[in-house]
Amino acid sequence: MTAVNAITQENIVVGEIANGLPLTIPVYRLKGQGNGPSVYIQANMHGAEVQGNAVIYQLLEQLKQLPLLGDITLVPYANPIGCNQKSGEFTLGRFDPITGTNWNRMYHDHTGLIECFLQAQQNADEQELKAQFKALLIEQTQNLLDGPAYSLTTGKRIALNLQLLAHQADIVLDLHTGPISAKHLYCPLYAKASARYFDIQNVLLIPEGFGGAMDEACFSPWWQLSLALAAQGRTFPVAVEAFTVELGSQEKIDLAEAKRDAASILSYLNYKEAIVAGNYQPATMTRYGCYLKDYLAFYSPMGGMVEYTAPLGEPIPAGTTIAHILRMEQYLSEQPLHSIKIDTPAIPILHFASASVNQGTELYKFFTHYFEL
Repeated sequence: MTAVNAITQENIVVGEIANGLPLTIPVYRLKGQGNGPSVYIQANMHGAEVQGNAVIYQLLEQLKQLPLLGDITLVPYANPIGCNQKSGEFTLGRFDPITGTNWNRMYHDHTGLIECFLQAQQNADEQELKAQFKALLIEQTQNLLDGPAYSLTTGKRIALNLQLLAHQADIVLDLHTGPISAKHLYCPLYAKASARYFDIQNVLLIPEGFGGAMDEACFSPWWQLSLALAAQGRTFPVAVEAFTVELGSQEKIDLAEAKRDAASILSYLNYKEAIVAGNYQPATMTRYGCYLKDYLAFYSPMGGMVEYTAPLGEPIPAGTTIAHILRMEQYLSEQPLHSIKIDTPAIPILHFASASVNQGTELYKFFTHYFEL
């Protein structure tokens, strides 16, 4: 009979609400053998993006029966405020309702630590550099949480608590969804080879830099450290891989699809030797890459009621009709139905959730100048 790995749960406090009660999130942990990379996976930072919780459920169902080489930490419901931001039957939860800031843009940039760190570690070897820099990231994040309580917004406090967990790992996966979306992967350029081990057809390749998101908060310090050492003539591979995994559309869960998503993640973790699971292998498919600079936001040229017609996730030629916009106020005076086309070959990745749009609404996002990985 297959042995079952012990799963422990801790509910960590990430803040307080107006009646003084604590805000908590569940943290599940599985202990590995200690000879593989450690893994951190979180879901539902944006309120409506709930499919990641189902994926974490399916991952736990599989991981408890698999040989684990590295420790694995899983955090569903990462933002306890966001998933409860409701307006009628819709979940909001993309932006902090008090400050207006995107919940996934509040993580801390630690790249400023690198210069002083290298001065203090001039003679350290690769393993020592990795251990000391990881310890520094954890320490500095904890120091921010331990600072004056008045200095942290609600969102920043939640983000720092999550970041503290993530900095303890070698692999970080942040599970998201789009409005109406195909699956796609945000992948740092240095980790392009790893993208082939997810069952995700479309891969957005992102450069070094920090824009406030969880994946960037985790890989940017390590990437910048690697570049700084390269400038000194030293080779130091980027020690952490972090991805934003876009699982499809928001406001729904699909447990059967979540099982397939979990298998995709387990294929990657098997490749990284965090688990031993030879039956989890990447699917054979054509994967497409696109650089972030070529990720096109297509804004509606007019207001109206939209029928979205572009097939998500698949290449389309230039001149394809991507939407029809209905303008009933023009029925007797002008043409009421307008066809909207794209003038370049592209892969439609996501579109706006509503059929009712203003002029200038972000209608679609497209991969352009895409290529096979």
